[in-house]
Amino acid sequence: MPDATYVRDAFARIADRYVLTNHVLSLGADIWWRKVVAARVKSWRAKNLLDVASGTGDLALEIQDHCTDCEVTASDFCAEMLAHAASRGVEHTIVADALHLPFGDSSFDVVTVAFGLRNMADYPAALREMRRVLQPGGRLVILDFSLPGGILRAPYRLYLHHVLPRLAGWLTGQRDAYEYLGGSIEAFPSGTAMEALLRDSGFTDPATTPLTGGVVSLYEATRPAMP
Repeated sequence: MPDATYVRDAFARIADRYVLTNHVLSLGADIWWRKVVAARVKSWRAKNLLDVASGTGDLALEIQDHCTDCEVTASDFCAEMLAHAASRGVEHTIVADALHLPFGDSSFDVVTVAFGLRNMADYPAALREMRRVLQPGGRLVILDFSLPGGILRAPYRLYLHHVLPRLAGWLTGQRDAYEYLGGSIEAFPSGTAMEALLRDSGFTDPATTPLTGGVVSLYEATRPAMP
């Protein structure tokens, strides 16, 4: 699993160019991916939501704009990234480590994490902490990269390991901050492996929705209701 200090320092260095770089590298698809999550949250009529590893606040802003009755809180352990979220209009931000969230038990209806769990030092511990702050019956949503199958797999891996780091390096001036990305995606559990991890972490009804041919996957799970 990733080294937390390296990840925090890397994101601090690319914070100023992070949003633009994501749009370019995904050909704008990242905007649609977040709209899918926001639509899910809106359908649940959540009243309060925690966006963990919120970074520059892209997902938090999408949900805040489309779910006007939901109070959105964005947390991230990189203060430089979160400063951008606040300046872009995220109303509630807090610098916090996802492994030690500064919230009471059962504080939120929904917890989201987009492209963040993969960068955490301990996936099960992070998931258990997200479960803790969810209300019984509350929902967890994870949006992250995965590897497509079929004919897309080989060209995508070529892009991931060779094209993307060079392009990201040109855009940010920090190529080394993206060198680890391909390996982290390869190692990250996806599909049934992620569903098993969610069950082991105390969630029920895990489900996977591949997006854009499986380049990204949306995972949903529920904290069990109290007996």
